[in-house]
Amino acid sequence: MPVDAASLRALVAEIDGFHLRDRSLRSLQSAFKKKVEAGSALSEREVATYLSAVVRYFSGFSREAQAHLRDVERRLAKVSQLHFNLTAERGVAAKRIEITQGVLSRVAELRGE
Repeated sequence: MPVDAASLRALVAEIDGFHLRDRSLRSLQSAFKKKVEAGSALSEREVATYLSAVVRYFSGFSREAQAHLRDVERRLAKVSQLHFNLTAERGVAAKRIEITQGVLSRVAELRGE
């Protein structure tokens, strides 16, 4: 499967911007980057090995990011519900204050205060 050289160079450059924690991928990235920058011919096997390593490494991060996003979304839904409930509760408390102040004002009037 021939790979477009410009696309491959762009991918290598993009991956080079990451702090790779996996020693084997970091080594592979370094070697691959040197070959790509030098314009060396790459075999299909080298490209396939590199791409497989990249997929393996970044798939884990993708799963982790998706799980984190689900957790954040769940927490935001809870906060949203809490905000809704507190807003409703605030409205009830404000109405209760309005009503009780009205009653107290009428009592004060009746007493001549």
